[in-house]
Amino acid sequence: MSNTGHQACTTVLVGKKASVDGSVMIARNEDFHEAISVKLFTLEPASEVQNRIYHSRNTGVRVALPDKALRCTSVPQAFPLLKDAVGEYGEAGINEKNVAVSSTESVYGNPRVLAFDPLVPEGIGEDAINSIVAPFISSAREGVAFLGKLIAQYGSAEGNGILFADTKEAWYMEIPCGHYWVAQRIPDDCYAIAPNQVSIEHIDFSNPNDFMWAEGIAAFVDTYKLNPDQEGFNFRHIFGTSTEKDRVYNTPRAWFAQKYLNPEIEQSPTSNDIPFIRKANRLISVEDVQYILSSHYNETVYDPIGAAGSEYEKTRFRSISLSRTAESHILQLRPDTAAGVAGIQWLAFGTTAFTPYVPFFTNINDTPKIYKKRTPSVSLDNAYWLFKILGFFTESRYTAFRDSNTTYLRDIQSYAFRRIHEITEKAKPLSGAELTAFLTAENEKTAQYVIQKTRDLIAEYMLESFNHSKLSFTMDKNL
Repeated sequence: MSNTGHQACTTVLVGKKASVDGSVMIARNEDFHEAISVKLFTLEPASEVQNRIYHSRNTGVRVALPDKALRCTSVPQAFPLLKDAVGEYGEAGINEKNVAVSSTESVYGNPRVLAFDPLVPEGIGEDAINSIVAPFISSAREGVAFLGKLIAQYGSAEGNGILFADTKEAWYMEIPCGHYWVAQRIPDDCYAIAPNQVSIEHIDFSNPNDFMWAEGIAAFVDTYKLNPDQEGFNFRHIFGTSTEKDRVYNTPRAWFAQKYLNPEIEQSPTSNDIPFIRKANRLISVEDVQYILSSHYNETVYDPIGAAGSEYEKTRFRSISLSRTAESHILQLRPDTAAGVAGIQWLAFGTTAFTPYVPFFTNINDTPKIYKKRTPSVSLDNAYWLFKILGFFTESRYTAFRDSNTTYLRDIQSYAFRRIHEITEKAKPLSGAELTAFLTAENEKTAQYVIQKTRDLIAEYMLESFNHSKLSFTMDKNL
């Protein structure tokens, strides 16, 4: 059966000429349907296995894969056999050739399309995609083609959007039904937002440089009279949905992200026509992407923890940052640096509104100890649980803790950028195994610093909270 736990994510993609430093970035919140989904940050080593077969614990599909697998980072479930957490769900990784994959953004085909190309329950699902694609590809474009062939052979168990990137370009692929899909290259000077609905719009079948698609998709649409438009091939119109749920759950997130990057453009949060791709009015930084994925309609009447707005307005739309966010990642590929230090995986566990993004170089032979440690229950020695606790304390007394949390996040952000610069400079004379060992050790130092700052803040919150018990009594006040 297909797992339904991971169905609510938000995606951001940025082309290299749209970013401040020339980086290609793909980013996504992994949102869960439950409050707890324990995640790890791990490394899958390079390997060679004859007749390699991947077996999904979720759908049961067995996928034949190449013998040789590249080293690749991953953000899997800590306990993949728990109820509602079946399967690996590797979610995000950068392989040793600096190719990044993030999967998936849940999308939904409309009933008419699904009538003629239904999902395949025993096919490929989100739990498997990073594991069966990321270790086997040498470019983002190759990743689209590789997964496309697997979908043609095994079918898709659910509607999914998949992000691919290398140092040259970013691609977004959507599979809303059993076998048919399209993918679009994000223009170098643009960004794209995807919020849990089919987002790709016009497909130019005469331009294979910027679009890829499943074989026979145009004939499929013609055969079953699926195109509602008088001309053109708008994938969103043909395959996607336009429902009340979309206008409450999905479109407001695209609206807010574009409002932030293009404040000069007037749009409605419930519009069906918010473009997938935009050109921002400025160059986009890593912190811009962090802000979008950490946001909750900040400075609008729709902010559920803001001061403005009625109770109806505050609860009208689904926020981007959620208490049930398992992790968030920004996969950054830097074309203007040496290949050995080009890949950075920014990782935030828990509620992104309150927890920091921590940068880890991906040319490594291991991940930081506290990020890969499995603990059977809540523990300050597990990175996921530590950041979940931080988020809980911050939200529980948001008015009192907001300023200290903001200061903490800004301090960590400054530290992160400084660390990237320092490590990149120190790495210049290094190469090969020596460079990999150096970056592995530096990642550990980065993790230790952030973890200690987080523990210190939690301790500060606890000490302050002890002074606010309702079971307190002041004699002078009650005489």
